[in-house]
Amino acid sequence: MIDKPNDIFNPKPGRVRNLGGARAKTYINRVLRQISAAGKSSFGTGNSSRAFSGTRIGRGNDALRHRRAGHSFGPSYRRVVIKTRIVKFGGGGNKSGAASTHLRYIQRDGVSKESEPGQLYNATHDEEDRKDFLERSEGDRRQFRFIVSPEDATELADLKPFVRDLMVAMEKDLDTHLDWVAVDHFNTDHPHTHIVLRGKDELGKDLVIARDYISYGMRKRASEILTLELGPQTVREVADKFRRQVDQDRFTDLDRELVRGADGGVIETAMRPATPVDRFKHAMRMGRLRHLERQGLARETGSGEWELSPKLEATLRRAGERGDIIKTMHRGMKQAGVDAGASELSIYDPRDERATTVTGQIIDRGLHDELNDGHYILVDAADSRVHHIALDPKQDMDDLPKGSIIEIHPASTKLKPSDRVIAEIASGNGGLYSPDTHADHDPSASPEFIQAHVRRLEALRRMNVVRRFADGSWEIPDDFAKRVEALAQRQTRYPGQVVLLSSFSLESQVGANGATWLDRQLVSWEPTELRGDRFGKSAKEALRRRQEYLVETGLAERKSETIRYQRNLLMTLRRRELASVGNKLYKEMNLKFMEAKDGERIEGIYKQPVHLASGKFAIITKSKEFTLVPWRAALERQRGKLVRGIPRGSVVSFDFGNKRGVGI
Repeated sequence: MIDKPNDIFNPKPGRVRNLGGARAKTYINRVLRQISAAGKSSFGTGNSSRAFSGTRIGRGNDALRHRRAGHSFGPSYRRVVIKTRIVKFGGGGNKSGAASTHLRYIQRDGVSKESEPGQLYNATHDEEDRKDFLERSEGDRRQFRFIVSPEDATELADLKPFVRDLMVAMEKDLDTHLDWVAVDHFNTDHPHTHIVLRGKDELGKDLVIARDYISYGMRKRASEILTLELGPQTVREVADKFRRQVDQDRFTDLDRELVRGADGGVIETAMRPATPVDRFKHAMRMGRLRHLERQGLARETGSGEWELSPKLEATLRRAGERGDIIKTMHRGMKQAGVDAGASELSIYDPRDERATTVTGQIIDRGLHDELNDGHYILVDAADSRVHHIALDPKQDMDDLPKGSIIEIHPASTKLKPSDRVIAEIASGNGGLYSPDTHADHDPSASPEFIQAHVRRLEALRRMNVVRRFADGSWEIPDDFAKRVEALAQRQTRYPGQVVLLSSFSLESQVGANGATWLDRQLVSWEPTELRGDRFGKSAKEALRRRQEYLVETGLAERKSETIRYQRNLLMTLRRRELASVGNKLYKEMNLKFMEAKDGERIEGIYKQPVHLASGKFAIITKSKEFTLVPWRAALERQRGKLVRGIPRGSVVSFDFGNKRGVGI
């Protein structure tokens, strides 16, 4: 037997162990986790003051580092504001139409100098086809969206050369060809450009741009180009900009200097500036402090000592946003021919406890958040005021055309009735809820009513509030009420609920062959109170004319000073319209129209929605026939799929399960 030398390595492999079970990390993730845990360690650089953050990973980091060396941006450089959003598409890439929707938004009417639709352009062509860009973008996992706003954009004869120079500079910094399109907007006080950049490099790989370059590099590149184009800012130009900021009700560069120079919210001003420039800056700061004092955002605590309010920045930013909204409202009212005084303007805030339900007519709409495609609507309301209402970016604007009648309910942070029922059932069942326990708890509850609670739980499950088990039961946490209220608090950035009362204008409703909003007002025990000389007056006149129409068609009878309406007027009008529309669609689809009857189960493929005077309806098709039923938002996720439901009056309880039925 030969002895092995002691210095020979003899491995003894054991079984492969699971590093972390089902949550095992990849190698690179484990490395990054260890780096993060190490905190401020420098890993051999000798510098322990900077922790790893990942902001320099990607293209553009080298160019940014080289430009930083020995180069500073002084007051003579012209400022360019750049807002960025990185849109990530699903696993299959850009197939959802989100990119197409955004391009339509930025090309909408009224954004060009001639108040016409915007025109896409790229590096080589002044007119680029949207479809071509979308076809090239098919399958991209991400998309970069930029809003580039030069501070002195009004001095540029054309924004296109500036934008093209910026993109050429970015190609050099990122060391790759970039595929992009842009649209110039001139519909605000500050002309700006929307740039959409594909998330692929010239080799077809995912384009990864360093976060530091997006945050600082692009802005500095744009500033360099603008300064070369218009020349450095003169001392007079810089001075004029500071003078204009002294009395502005928004967060300015002067405010940034004050905040940076404050120590614990206190700033010292008892100094003797030595140079004319320092004396000018000191005078501007003092002027700004006096203005902030009048606003209650600063106070003089001693000779040469000022205390800044901790709410200074947030308050001024809100004031700036409010000023921009007021300008938008005046512009929209002017286009709509609506004359309203300052006391009649309202910015609807769902978080305000005084917010009430608003009913009125949409007179204008547009984008309040162009980067995220967030819309707003201007509503000439029944309370004689004009309301600016910011909408959730997920809102389908096709449902809200100009002239339509809508209702806005203020967001509520309290528990819904369904939440209270769920909590009550779970508290008596060991923290569990199920349809069976609900039926035992309330024998009078219908299957549709119980299913509505299950749908509510499904929504809460997607928000990580509750958990569903395989047997159909639900785990309701002990702090269920607090979690739901906290969730509602986070979702109150936009109005709680936008209800489309009619997609038809008042004039179109007068002679419509359907159950209109005017009809519901006429037969309601508590109709909407109509005030003012605009929408209120127009609605009253439309109601009078609608009454005459109903009398002429035999659906109402005039008796002395009163008008008596036919029994079940709304149902009669709706059935008439559905029959008429069904006959029209029969000719287009070559399918027989079948009326959906209350309580009878309907089943078929959801094809598309259709807007009628009686409301929004869904077309449900079978092999030889189709029906029209009241539409619900949840149906859009089932378009082209089999759906089942039971209509009851003006609502339908749908079942989107995968159970196979006789109709298949």
